[in-house]
Amino acid sequence: MHAVRLHAFGPPENLRYEEVPDPEPGPGQVRIAVAAAGVHVVDTALRAGPLGGSFPVPDLPTVPGREVAGTVDAVGEGTDASWLGRRVVAHLGMVPGGYAELAVTGADRLHALPDEVAESHAVAMVGTGRMTMGILRFADPGPGDTVLVLAAAGGIGALLVQHAKRRGAAVIGAAGGRAKTAAVADLGADLAVDHTREGWADRVRAAYGDRPVSLLYEGVGGANARAALRLLGPGGVHVTYGSFSAEPGADATAALPEREAAEREIVSRPVLGQPLFDKIGGPENLPVLERESLAALASGALTPLTHHFALSDAAGAHRAIETRATIGKVVLVP
Repeated sequence: MHAVRLHAFGPPENLRYEEVPDPEPGPGQVRIAVAAAGVHVVDTALRAGPLGGSFPVPDLPTVPGREVAGTVDAVGEGTDASWLGRRVVAHLGMVPGGYAELAVTGADRLHALPDEVAESHAVAMVGTGRMTMGILRFADPGPGDTVLVLAAAGGIGALLVQHAKRRGAAVIGAAGGRAKTAAVADLGADLAVDHTREGWADRVRAAYGDRPVSLLYEGVGGANARAALRLLGPGGVHVTYGSFSAEPGADATAALPEREAAEREIVSRPVLGQPLFDKIGGPENLPVLERESLAALASGALTPLTHHFALSDAAGAHRAIETRATIGKVVLVP
């Protein structure tokens, strides 16, 4: 089979498209003929160098990627043979191996796909959608809310825009550039603003001065997140799930001074890591969020934006993520 392997930490060019031996499923495992593999911003950071925290340092060479969808083409000893030939999606957990034509995982990680669900959409929802369902555990908007979503053309942001709109909230989506703001408008946002243009926050104030932002979703950090916090009205809620787009050299953390936050009764709710695990009862319950996300996809409630690259161009996919040139979830197609 062909796979993308990383032999040394460093730039995207270190990702090599190579021919490697086919993996074989062990007891309780299946092998998936991959039709779509998800690319996460964390993949780009792990490629550049080992991360701290909960992400283990991979042994090199490694095949990156933790989200795959496709068809089961082999099963290991003791695995239910009825999985053979079925279309599935799986999050591989902390074990890499997704950037490949074939991937092995435990049968307990599989979700069967209905015929009408595309693999590229499923692979977006099993990871990015899973996180979106987790974020909504911390603050779920309703008809009385004015919601501001930063990075609204990203994988998570696009899903939050759709969800908030379906819930009856007034939705403002901020994204970078004309193509991205157009995509946000197409998702149903009541106002789509270009956060790369000076005065974007003033445009929001002019449009919603009598109904200030009550709920801010942001995973970007930096100056745009700090500007967005100033748009929160009294009693507003700030849900933060990262600082992935913070400008180099700047303080990535977006937070109001403690006294100001108290005076305005602004509540900040971080999501990543232990807060999420506490909310759902532990990491063993992540599959619950996966099922919720995939059910929303199957019902038509949520449809992810996807940006496709050939598996052989994984390096190009990483470059595009790092230069913020993508819209939606990045997916590799063998």
